[in-house]
Amino acid sequence: MKLKKAVALLCTTGMLMSMLSGCGDSGSGSTSTPSSSNGGSSEDNAADDSGSSQDSADAENSGGGVEQVSLKVWVPEEEMEITQAICDAFNTAHPEYDCTFDIAVVGIDESASNLETDPELAADVFQLPSGSISQLKDAGLIYPITANIDEVKALYGDGALAACTRDDLMYGVPFSPNSFFMWYNKSMYSDDDVKSLETMMAKDLGSDVYNFSYTLHDSWYLETFFYAAGCTLFGADGEDPTECSWNNAGGVTAVNYILDNLVNNPKYIEDRDGVAGSLFKEGKLGALCSGTWADADGALTEALGDDLGACALPTININGKDSQLSNFADYKCFAVKSSTAHPMAAQLLAEWLANEENQLTRYKECKATPTCLSLEDSSELASDVATRALLSQTQFATPQPSISQIANYWTPVATLGESLLQGDVNGNNAQENLDKVVEQILSSITD
Repeated sequence: MKLKKAVALLCTTGMLMSMLSGCGDSGSGSTSTPSSSNGGSSEDNAADDSGSSQDSADAENSGGGVEQVSLKVWVPEEEMEITQAICDAFNTAHPEYDCTFDIAVVGIDESASNLETDPELAADVFQLPSGSISQLKDAGLIYPITANIDEVKALYGDGALAACTRDDLMYGVPFSPNSFFMWYNKSMYSDDDVKSLETMMAKDLGSDVYNFSYTLHDSWYLETFFYAAGCTLFGADGEDPTECSWNNAGGVTAVNYILDNLVNNPKYIEDRDGVAGSLFKEGKLGALCSGTWADADGALTEALGDDLGACALPTININGKDSQLSNFADYKCFAVKSSTAHPMAAQLLAEWLANEENQLTRYKECKATPTCLSLEDSSELASDVATRALLSQTQFATPQPSISQIANYWTPVATLGESLLQGDVNGNNAQENLDKVVEQILSSITD
């Protein structure tokens, strides 16, 4: 699974505590180091349907009274302080539990592999990219979210719910979309210019200024051109491991478009090792494609000031019509491991960490774009150009396939991108190379 890792702003405790002061203090919520959860094997604890999972979770509280609970939580380093405060507030809001929390630093891009390596030492609740849900579900390592499920589902749009649902069960609570959009210099491009890549590339920005930068060598980016050309990956719904149409006529057209309009165009520069960000800040690049993390430290805002713009990806004229560039989108979510000793408390904590109030808190403190529908039009987000651009692009995005077959996608497509840049793939051998890529994507997952 490929995930772009955002370098977030360091969360400050002061602002958060002022927001949570009404929740009170709870000494039992202080960080401790409990013993690892040993709630049985993955097969014993992973539920096959919503009824059995709910029965298992309900059994946790059958004894009545206040239950002593220890929960291990994994979050990225920049969210340690904010998570401790949110967990303390959970203790106050749930007097049926007396929780201690072992909060450890594990990045969202590391959680799935760490859980697979040692389930018993893994966290009970952790952040997970929605694209990793299928592999963990298939391995029996992740617990379905069934507590308060109707109330939880009501908070999110169809895309977020679909990304976290398998076989009609939710396996994660989404708290932030993970995708990218286009940053641009408003002194070089108007709001109308940035709607079309052809319009952008046609402009003369000066001999020492590049018009556009992208990341063709990265398979998390390259799919945009193939989706615009009408190609599909694992079928129209991303669920068919036997289908990929990248080697049809549309795929060949996409390759030729990339070569003619980007690779062989002196106004284009490939984004490697942060070169696009550096040029953009120096006023030597008109637009680049990245996520909210590109300005996590405020460097773009500081460099461009009022000239900093952000918007959805542009259209490209391909196959004789203007088509929207459509990128992968998945969601960051909170999930629960199947072998947790406290399935109900863990589910409730996952829901609490991702609830409306805490999504807004996480946005204010860490600039994590929220997913709750009620927050999309909030006043707090109204002036944030990056967040508005991300939300705008997610309307055009294609849900990142999450079936196990996606593991075969990343390497051959990254190789295709490199081959395009190096001139090894051209108009004469495009079909041959696309045939090889599709063969590799669809090969047996065990090969």
